[in-house]
Amino acid sequence: MRGKQKLLLTSMLALSVFASGCGGNNGGGNGTGGNTEPVTPGTNSGSGTENAQTITLKFWGGVPEEAGPLDMVQAWNEANPNVQVEYVRYVNDDSGNLKLDTALVAGESIDLYTNYAKFMLEKRVQAGSALNLSELEGYDIEGKMGEQVKDWQFDGSYYGLPTVSAKTFIWVNKDALDAAGLPLPPLDWTQSDLAEYAKKLSENHLYGYVQPTSMYAFNIDGELQNEFVKDGKSNMDTPVVRGSLETWHRMMHEDKSIPTYGEQVATKLPVDASFLKGEAAMFGAGNWIFRNANNLTDYPRDFKIAFATVPRPDGGRDDFRIEGGLSDVVAINPNSAYKEEAWAFLQWYADEGVTYLSKGGRIPASGQIDDSVTQAKLVEGNEELYDLESLGNVLFGEQESYINTVPVQLNDLRFEEIENYFLNSRDLDQTMENIVKRHNALIERGG
Repeated sequence: MRGKQKLLLTSMLALSVFASGCGGNNGGGNGTGGNTEPVTPGTNSGSGTENAQTITLKFWGGVPEEAGPLDMVQAWNEANPNVQVEYVRYVNDDSGNLKLDTALVAGESIDLYTNYAKFMLEKRVQAGSALNLSELEGYDIEGKMGEQVKDWQFDGSYYGLPTVSAKTFIWVNKDALDAAGLPLPPLDWTQSDLAEYAKKLSENHLYGYVQPTSMYAFNIDGELQNEFVKDGKSNMDTPVVRGSLETWHRMMHEDKSIPTYGEQVATKLPVDASFLKGEAAMFGAGNWIFRNANNLTDYPRDFKIAFATVPRPDGGRDDFRIEGGLSDVVAINPNSAYKEEAWAFLQWYADEGVTYLSKGGRIPASGQIDDSVTQAKLVEGNEELYDLESLGNVLFGEQESYINTVPVQLNDLRFEEIENYFLNSRDLDQTMENIVKRHNALIERGG
């Protein structure tokens, strides 16, 4: 339908995109998006100029429009009048993902879309809804994203481009820390250290520490690092795993420095609001919380926030890592009528456009973007409310992360047993015995 005109337009588009590439660790520009240059209409092999049609790329994503996508789209559209982008928000939950999958299968006009979990992208790859990027050229995925990007391969190929580096860490009320006479935790602290800090801080706060219930397994998984099976049997019952669960239980029921599991689930405790309102002195979460921490209208605060690493469990491995890795993987719909244009936009988005989303907590994955640029955007306008040194040390430090591949069935069964332990319905020995027994049965069934 568009023939040679489409290819020529695409070539010019790609050249414009690459010319606008943001600077980074190699000493280029500042990566702020200010270098984007407009696309010029394609030419027909030097035989004169022909007007290119204006096309619109539909880009589905889960980030609220006001958290950066609208600014990103505006920057692109102003510079590229012939290739416009329309951002379509979908909520990254079960119903939102179902809406996206249904639209893809139904053949709705979707050119690009963002995946937030590997199993979701895998399902879409199997359904034929994600383009194999090896069919396209011009971008060194592993060179730009590093070794971690290989976690997003399927049979040696990439079906999406990771754009964000997901981080998990501890948010700390620096004012509360100072009042308690506690120093910032060292980068290599342990779960017992966290328990001591939480106990001390709970003397003047409702909670010394809060976290989403899913994070009760983070210490376990950071220790096992996807080695859930060893010699064909469950590897869940190790001394370190047991010790981690025991520490959480003590913090709930003896120290009373964190909410009990039953209380947290029954009240649907908003742990982010609890921290930002000053009720909890420490909070386990990730970079996505910047969206709320910077929203002083809905979450007014006057205390300074500092940052600490997720502590490794006592006796844990020296190379302890925390769940995270690369995320926000943008795929191209194989049924898009504008695959080349979508690919050119995606490269710009990964190397420059995603910086507009940093104000909402997105940390760009591309090495093309300098960390100092990202840090500045994370706290822009609220610099005095953050401890910038600990922010840099923790968010851009050396603690490595990884993509957790715990099987869904294993995750479900272990949390069923862990819940019973936290609710005092079962002791630790019986809990671990049940987890191992059920996990072994799952292994035997090929799960």
